[in-house]
Amino acid sequence: MQYDATHCTFCPRKCGADRTKAAGFCGGRDRLTAARASLHLWEEPPLSGMRGAGTVFFSGCSLHCRFCQNSVISEVPYGKDITPERLCDIFLELQSQGAHNIDLVTAGHFLPYVIPALQMAKPSLSIPVVYNSGGYELAEALRTLDGLVDIYLPDFKFFSPETARLYANAPDYPEIAEAALREMLRQVGKAVFDGDLLKRGVILRHLVLPAHRHESIALLRHLAETFGTDRFLLSLMSQYTPMRHDDQFPELNRRITKMEYRSVAETAAELGFQGFTQDKSSAEPTYTPDFSLQGI
Repeated sequence: MQYDATHCTFCPRKCGADRTKAAGFCGGRDRLTAARASLHLWEEPPLSGMRGAGTVFFSGCSLHCRFCQNSVISEVPYGKDITPERLCDIFLELQSQGAHNIDLVTAGHFLPYVIPALQMAKPSLSIPVVYNSGGYELAEALRTLDGLVDIYLPDFKFFSPETARLYANAPDYPEIAEAALREMLRQVGKAVFDGDLLKRGVILRHLVLPAHRHESIALLRHLAETFGTDRFLLSLMSQYTPMRHDDQFPELNRRITKMEYRSVAETAAELGFQGFTQDKSSAEPTYTPDFSLQGI
């Protein structure tokens, strides 16, 4: 897929921004901007392990969900501009610190700059590369990562186009995310472990939203019918935390209930999904990283 910084169409928004002059819808310019690089213990167990995932949080986002828990870096210009060469060095520094993997968080809108860094680093990396994504990715853009990414960690946030429109102004999210998942599975296949650590495969995340358990259940049934239940691991998340009061969508102003999460988790088990669930104690602001430009 060709990238033109003067008319960017690299994400599903296809906003056509001239990123050499102004930020696109995603907030990205014609250079890398990162907010944090550090060992991170709060990913799924086979990613965090004992020492942590080597996460690099990139600034901006092509989705801008109403309930974003990383809004401090996704919605406003925040972070430090770095070169692909510096990003390559960061990968190797994280590896030397004991990271179990290199975890790229919301990198999609910077792929034309991330890919050269990965190409430089790959020969010296002995740990897998994780692509941690909101799921709103063009399949043709993901193909540029073939051979560079070992583990995909996408969200599948919305099953209903209407919900995606309301909360992210992205009614095409379900079809885009499904095509992206299909491409991710094509590239890396089923999960491969080395002991307790994941070395290759896909972990699909789904965050249960308040008042939307029936949509979550419908999504799980659709995924089981479309992909089966053994091609990826499912991470069913209960950590929804209202980060601000939303007068337009009052249903988002509370945490999910035990009943809401339990009903979705029970459906996942009945369908035969394997993977991870969360304790409700994870729904706390303290689990949101401190974005202080650490390690950049």
